[in-house]
Amino acid sequence: KHLIKPFSVKAADPLTSVYGAFGKFTCENKIDIKDITRVMITGVGSAFVGESMFGLPTTHVSEFEAVGKGGLYLSKLDEAIVVSLGTGTAIIHAKKDEIVYMGGTGVGGGTLIGLSKKMLGVSNIDNIVELANEGSLDNIDLRISDMTSKDIIPTLPRKTTAANFGKLSDVATNGDIALGILNMVYESIGMLAVFASRHKNVSKVVLTGNLSILPQAEEVFESLSNMFKVDFTVPELANYATAIGAALTCFPHI
Repeated sequence: KHLIKPFSVKAADPLTSVYGAFGKFTCENKIDIKDITRVMITGVGSAFVGESMFGLPTTHVSEFEAVGKGGLYLSKLDEAIVVSLGTGTAIIHAKKDEIVYMGGTGVGGGTLIGLSKKMLGVSNIDNIVELANEGSLDNIDLRISDMTSKDIIPTLPRKTTAANFGKLSDVATNGDIALGILNMVYESIGMLAVFASRHKNVSKVVLTGNLSILPQAEEVFESLSNMFKVDFTVPELANYATAIGAALTCFPHI
């Protein structure tokens, strides 16, 4: 079995998206529909699809199972906490023979876009990222160093966030605010992942989903890794982990 390089498409509704992606994928990879034995489909939008696509048997896969399997496959791990950073966030304890949904949070990509739209008048993710590249957290977040000159806990750097948006300045730029929103989202998700990691005594945390591959994610999760001794990793193709995991449910031995 081998993986054909995945891709994504954007459309106004789930049905247009899934059928458009399917058609483009088979066309670009010169795959004849008669050579396909089964379609695996997952995600909230899959509810709009019946038991057949283009006359092919179509199996609906639990999104949590798909996230877990995809995260393990891409990271080449046998056990990990797999975090899906999508519109919201799901946290899964994944092992080769068991996938367990631990919980999640409504903080995610939807939070980022919603707050950016209201506060900045910007809702395109690429534009938010571009703004954040020019930003600084100095006029946004209250840090430990702003509150005390002493080391409260030796393992916590003085630049550790004490309160997201707790030092919002009147002179904060749109770039500062964009970075502040991204930082708040990532720190919130990261700390939940740390708690899950400690609860299950699993040091490996695999980050998946579109939000995991934005450039601002790396610095935040690297900082959390150093502070809490949790190994955060974003594998190649992390934004396709759920789709890959759905396909893998056909092959339980992988």
